[in-house]
Amino acid sequence: MASREEDLAVLAAFAGDLADAAGQVIRPLFRQSGGVEDKADGSPVTRADRDAEQAMRGLIAARFPAHGIHGEEQADRQSRGGGLWLLDPIDGTHAFITGLPLFTTLIAFVEQGRPLLGVVDQPVLRERWVGLAGEKTRLNGRPVATRDCGGLENARMSLTTPEMMKTSTEQAAFAALRARVRSVRYGADAYAYAMLASGYLDLVLESALKPYDFMALVPVVEGAGGRITDWRGRPLRPDSGPRVLAAATPALHEAALAVLAPALDG
Repeated sequence: MASREEDLAVLAAFAGDLADAAGQVIRPLFRQSGGVEDKADGSPVTRADRDAEQAMRGLIAARFPAHGIHGEEQADRQSRGGGLWLLDPIDGTHAFITGLPLFTTLIAFVEQGRPLLGVVDQPVLRERWVGLAGEKTRLNGRPVATRDCGGLENARMSLTTPEMMKTSTEQAAFAALRARVRSVRYGADAYAYAMLASGYLDLVLESALKPYDFMALVPVVEGAGGRITDWRGRPLRPDSGPRVLAAATPALHEAALAVLAPALDG
């Protein structure tokens, strides 16, 4: 009988195959005109989104037919006693359609609500972060680690756009944290969490996220030494969302939560 470590190694290798398949679809379509449509919620979708997800779904169905699939572009496939794959073929479609290589492919494997595997893949830059439960996060096979900036006053924070703060409560919480940090960068989507895992950013604060947007990030951030939860400090699960806070260290995470709490409780 295979050990848990062997099982995870098999899943990680397969997740690499999924990322390879998605990248083979995405790269030829990057910086090509046309093929952009609006979904019912007004968000953009491209041929690359749809075809990359279909490529990954086909591999999962063939290799692990009992596993469930929750993806951004197609209907869910329910698990039949296996785990659950969460797929976002292009996280950062706005970046993709504007020619910016800041989008990523996100792949997560979850069992009994716990994220065991996360992949953040940038197919154009050929950067791939892999996080496995209980192991150190690796970028292209080499371990990475978060940095300790020493406190909120030195922290570099990211979020995709202030427009994702939909409510007055979210806007107040973001304003409170923004006032305490050193700098804020916008527009990186999930790539920001990879930069946090690699020691370049210290905080990521976002809202309006779906499980396929954040479940892959949990093993990647935690395996690099960071913490990632909702805005109340609760663990992220497939039924969590839409608010996510990631920090480079547990101490910085606690400090950020303390700043957010008055706005959330007010």
